[in-house]
Formats: sequence, C-alpha cells, structure tokens
Amino acid sequence: MNVSLEIPDDVASRMAVPGTDLTRRALEAFAAEEYRQGRIYKPDLRRLLGFETSHEIDAFLYAHEIWYDYTIEDLDREMAALDRLGL
Repeated sequence: MNVSLEIPDDVASRMAVPGTDLTRRALEAFAAEEYRQGRIYKPDLRRLLGFETSHEIDAFLYAHEIWYDYTIEDLDREMAALDRLGL
C-alpha cells in the first residue's frame, strides 16, 4: 500500500533536517507509534523499515524512547533459568 501526505511547503521546509529524508522520518515516526500502541511487532518493524538485524531494531526503539516492559519478575525468572543451566 502506498500512502501519501500533503504538507504545505512552508511547514515542510521547517520540518526538514539537513542530511535527512523527511519521508523516511515520517515513516519511522508512524512505525514507532504503531509499535508503541501494540498494533505492529518487531518482525513488522524489520519489514517496514528494512532492518537486517535485531540490533537495528533495538537501536531504532532506543532512539524513539520505546522501552521494553521488563519487570523484576522477568529478571527473577531469567536468573532462575540461568541458575538451572549452571550459568
């Protein structure tokens, strides 16, 4: 699906950041918000944004201040699993 936006030239010129692509920035902002709202997942981000590695996805999420919902209980569960494995 192709989606197009009309942005007045004067607004677009203020939104432009030298050395960046406004279209890409709009796509990334949209993808970040959809991920934040739980409507898309990491595999979707990979396809949508053309990422090759999970490190790229993690860097993208970090750059957009999207943090994992990781609790103390999650840490305890992982520590117990590592203990069982002898690590």
